[in-house]
Amino acid sequence: MTKITIRPYDEQHYHTLTNAGVSPLLARLFAARGVEQEQETYHSLQYLQHFGNLKNIDQAAERLSNALKNQERIVIVGDYDADGATATALAVSALRQMGGVVDYLLPNRFTDGYGLSPALVDTAKHMGADLLLTVDNGIAAVAAVEYAQTQGIETIVTDHHLPAETTPDCIIVNPNQIGCPFPYKSTAGVGVMFYVLLALRHLLQQQNYFSGSLKYPNLADYLDLVALGTVADVVKLEHNNRILVHQGLKRIRQGKMRLGLSALFTIAKRDYKTAKTFDLAFCIAPRLNAAGRLDNMDLGVRCLLAQNADEALELAQELNTLNQERRSIEKGMVNEALQLPDIKENNHYTISVFGNDWHEGVIGIVAGRLKEQFYRPTIAFAPADNGLCKGSGRSIDNLHLRDALDLTAKRYPDLIVKFGGHAMAAGLSIRQSDFQRFQAAFETVVADLLNPDDLIKEYRTDGGLETHEITLDTAQTLEQHIWGQGFPPPLFCNDFHIVEQKTVGENHSKLRLEKDGKIFDAILFRDTTRLPEKVRLVYRLSVNIWQNKQELQMVVEHWQEVSKE
Repeated sequence: MTKITIRPYDEQHYHTLTNAGVSPLLARLFAARGVEQEQETYHSLQYLQHFGNLKNIDQAAERLSNALKNQERIVIVGDYDADGATATALAVSALRQMGGVVDYLLPNRFTDGYGLSPALVDTAKHMGADLLLTVDNGIAAVAAVEYAQTQGIETIVTDHHLPAETTPDCIIVNPNQIGCPFPYKSTAGVGVMFYVLLALRHLLQQQNYFSGSLKYPNLADYLDLVALGTVADVVKLEHNNRILVHQGLKRIRQGKMRLGLSALFTIAKRDYKTAKTFDLAFCIAPRLNAAGRLDNMDLGVRCLLAQNADEALELAQELNTLNQERRSIEKGMVNEALQLPDIKENNHYTISVFGNDWHEGVIGIVAGRLKEQFYRPTIAFAPADNGLCKGSGRSIDNLHLRDALDLTAKRYPDLIVKFGGHAMAAGLSIRQSDFQRFQAAFETVVADLLNPDDLIKEYRTDGGLETHEITLDTAQTLEQHIWGQGFPPPLFCNDFHIVEQKTVGENHSKLRLEKDGKIFDAILFRDTTRLPEKVRLVYRLSVNIWQNKQELQMVVEHWQEVSKE
């Protein structure tokens, strides 16, 4: 069952925007997404939140400044997803440009697990580390930071994940830590690291550090990495994040990007000159993430750090091959999951599935696929070492997944070994023998948090478009803006007559639609159902480029039959 609703908007904010010169359509879209002032639609770097509002950032900058001046060896400890990879590449590149002695270290998903650990501290010690700098992890690494101190190694944590009650005893820069006044809590790990570099550069300039061959660095040159990591981590695109992504995409379209990122665009057969958030989210990020899912993210970081085009292209091709393998594994796991009895019943609030031979690196994608199909909070588990299994979960709009796991852990104290994450995605470990017990416990907790209406998939639209608004110009205007998680791309709903329908690419439908005497082209992906004559469509406007010509194409997200009466 699904329902179509219209996203409400504040009329006062709408009028404020139109009075400032924003078009009525854009004003309606922006007001419906919480924009109150015209300034929130600006993407200039001058509107970026100042780094000084991040708690402990001055201390972090001071410690890094001393490390650079004393030529201490800084070891970046990253993560095995795209946010962690871009943050690692950013930190390594910028600190080296500032004259630092910098190495990096990435945990292996399968042997090390997530984040900084005592074992990684030992590895860093063998590398000669004087200072550890975590990116996109570390807020939960209490034991590892304590162990590093016993080894004479200091740690700076930069992270964005939600903290537990106890945090590491070191300098921490994290907008979500208690007492941090930074207003944009959804900043990605790569964004936090970018802010630390801004603070460091400011301090070094005050100290007259840049002179001679050591030039003042233009950190905006690294915004391609910030944009990619921010979009890939599916964080809420608050105004600050929209600025970072816009500026990164602007540079990508100008060809001002890492050689590795350029190679990934080439391998993905996407035109960087018209790059959009879609390209980063669905074409570039999956190829980068494939390294961390199936192998080691070191491959992805090496691609982003590549210094010549041939090397970058070779590494991008390796990532592409891994991504093809990942897609094949994913397809098999999803098909197997769909045959499980609990899936077929589909009368629960949650879905928890386990496969004896499932790949640990792909379970998050499987959870996402099942969540989309059945619209239930879903956790997929795969076997791990020592009798444990690891789970990766994806949630629906009205359930904060990490909070739900936290409540499960409190109600059933001996059930979850460890967990962490965000509102829409989280990970955990349990004993394999406890899977069915967890399945029941999680169902009970979520049933208390949701009601049946929450399980009805909702298409939140921006209402209908007038026929004269359904144009290529409108689609081009919309594509100039940043849309994504928490600032969803516009969805419209109108009634059309089906003039023609044909199957393309085996499982897609090409449509010709009529409304008020005008004909429109549309595409319906992964559905070849023969549509009735009159339909209500939920759709988005897209610019389709064919033989170097731009054309309007409507992408249909959902359809319903409309009565002929």
